[in-house]
Amino acid sequence: MTLNAQASVPDTASDSQGMAIIARTQGQMVRRRFFRHRAALAGMILFGFVIILAFSSIGFAGIPGWWDKTYLDTGALTNQGKPTLSLIPEFLGGAGLHLGEHPFGQDDIGIDYFALTMRGAQQSITIAFVVGIVATFFGTVVGAVAGYFRGRLEAVLMRLTDVMITIPVLIIAAVVGRMMGDSGALVLGLFLGLVTWPTLSRLIRGEFLSLREKEFVEAARAIGTSPRRIIFRHILPNTVGVIIVSATLGIASAVLLESALSFLGLGIQAPDTSLGQLISRYRSAMVVRPWLFWWPGMFIIAIALSINFIGDGLRDAFDPRQTRVRA
Repeated sequence: MTLNAQASVPDTASDSQGMAIIARTQGQMVRRRFFRHRAALAGMILFGFVIILAFSSIGFAGIPGWWDKTYLDTGALTNQGKPTLSLIPEFLGGAGLHLGEHPFGQDDIGIDYFALTMRGAQQSITIAFVVGIVATFFGTVVGAVAGYFRGRLEAVLMRLTDVMITIPVLIIAAVVGRMMGDSGALVLGLFLGLVTWPTLSRLIRGEFLSLREKEFVEAARAIGTSPRRIIFRHILPNTVGVIIVSATLGIASAVLLESALSFLGLGIQAPDTSLGQLISRYRSAMVVRPWLFWWPGMFIIAIALSINFIGDGLRDAFDPRQTRVRA
């Protein structure tokens, strides 16, 4: 009787707040909080749609796509190069839902602008991801080494970081873009990543300075655990949230950085193209043929905005202060 009576007593602390506490692992809580973030889900869907559309339409790396035109083929101008895309159904007074021969229109020499925009999106996304991966790797390594080992090594690494931070990123990137713009998206992204890691390294250093003084690190050090094992098995897993969020936001910044460089003529060079280069090339046509300006601009906004939404969702999901999840 006593056991049954105790089992039937409700948890007043939980019921008083209208909340049931459920035991979940850290990974389960992170996933649950992320998938409840509506803006992050919308950003993930939008970004996934852009990636699938860009890489499946005209093909990539020798793999053919479903679109029958390329970004290099010229042709006769049809209807003054105006877009044939129609999104208004006939019952609403439109021409119906269809892509047409040139959904985004044509440029000055008759190249299909849909193919051009998709190629530009491919290059911009590729550069952004390479920059994000390279900058995250070097920023994490430099920050982790400086934060854990301290001493002269930390002083040298942090002074190098301070020097990199004091120089405007756009100036460094412009020099790199000028030298590497002809080498392709992968090489350009690699070198841009090598000059955009300092901010993340300072964040990781701060995390390591805090975590290296925790009891579990002191205990591991006391039993003779090697520094490499302490870094990779004890400290680094506790900084995954900061690393992932910073990498996500770094990718969004890389999209805008690449677009700015290409707009200035310092990024991807012809005959290849990128979204920023398309905007730069046709900015004078904004009044006469605005679609040549707006289509790449809309894709830049869609990519950067969706990645920022994903980053916001990851930041909230990894927030250690959010320890409760409603049932």
